[in-house]
Amino acid sequence: QVQLVESGGGSVQAGGSLTLSCVASGYTSTLYMGWFRQTPGKEREGVAVAVIGGRATYYADSVEGRFTISRDSASTLTLQMTGLTPDDTAIYYCGARGGRVVSAPLAPGKYPYWGQGTQVTVSS
Repeated sequence: QVQLVESGGGSVQAGGSLTLSCVASGYTSTLYMGWFRQTPGKEREGVAVAVIGGRATYYADSVEGRFTISRDSASTLTLQMTGLTPDDTAIYYCGARGGRVVSAPLAPGKYPYWGQGTQVTVSS
C-alpha cells in the first residue's frame, strides 16, 4: 500500500510563491507522481505530473510557465508555485500510480493512491 504525505501548503498574497512537497512510502513502483487540486463543488483536476527519472513532465495549461514539478527521487516530489493567483486557491493532493505507461497522465482517475491534501489559499 502506497502512502503519500504532503506538506508546504499555506496562505499567500497574489503574486507570491509556495513550494509543496510529497513523500511516498510503502511503494513498489511510483512511475507517475503528480499534483492535483480541488475546490468545493468542482471535480479534482490535474496540475502537474512527473514520470520517474525525470523522463517526462506534464502541466495543465493554467499553470504552465508558473509551476515547476520535480522528482527529487523515486519517492519525493516537489511543486514550486510562482505567480500565484486567487484562482489557484484549492486543496492540493499528491497522487501516485505505478504499472504501465498511460495516456492522459493528468487525469485524476488514473491514480489509485492519494495523500490527505494540503490547503493553498491565495488572497487578492
